Amino acid sequence: MQIDQVIQNIAIAAIPILFAITLHEAAHGYVARHFGDLTAYNAGRISLNPLRHIDPVGTILLPLLTLALGGIIFGWAKPVPVNFGALRNPKKDMLWVALAGPASNLVMAFGWALLAKIALTMQGSYFSVPMLNMAEYGIRINIVLIALNMLPMPPLDGGRVAVSLLPYRQAVALSRIEPYGMFILIFMAMTPLLGWVLLPVMKVLARLIALIFGLY
Repeated sequence: MQIDQVIQNIAIAAIPILFAITLHEAAHGYVARHFGDLTAYNAGRISLNPLRHIDPVGTILLPLLTLALGGIIFGWAKPVPVNFGALRNPKKDMLWVALAGPASNLVMAFGWALLAKIALTMQGSYFSVPMLNMAEYGIRINIVLIALNMLPMPPLDGGRVAVSLLPYRQAVALSRIEPYGMFILIFMAMTPLLGWVLLPVMKVLARLIALIFGLY
């Protein structure tokens, strides 16, 4: 890919990536506060300011590399601190705190799909092509984050959901994976395994969004 094309892709994708990653984390903090945990609130992490959530590697370096090299675009922000023990009903409320992040990505994917629909009605105008390209990146990054975070492996959101829903003994056994979860994920990312797992889910989500918004 030529350097000017890389720069253009970065300029168009920057806003969707920042929103997708930072709003995901802010949503966790907001729902945790709703259920009684003020840890993220006291740390100033319930904010739409991307600077409060940016991780130099996960929010900047990794998305830039995946944009430049191609493949699945993904990244992460600094995890919002959540004290699950401070929740009013820790095991039950953990479910909603965990789901808040992927739910925010689904809402954002719908928002970008609506923007794509508007851009398609403006074909021929100066802004239609960059608007459509930005919307496509927005849909793509949010779909990736939904599929990735819903993997049933702590500390990912899907792992938290599984721990919340499983009987106590199985939940404790699964939670013991958490210290090794990110190492497992990195290993999967370095092999074709992560793509094999994520792509079917991403395709289903993309088709569902296209069907809802009439994007063909």
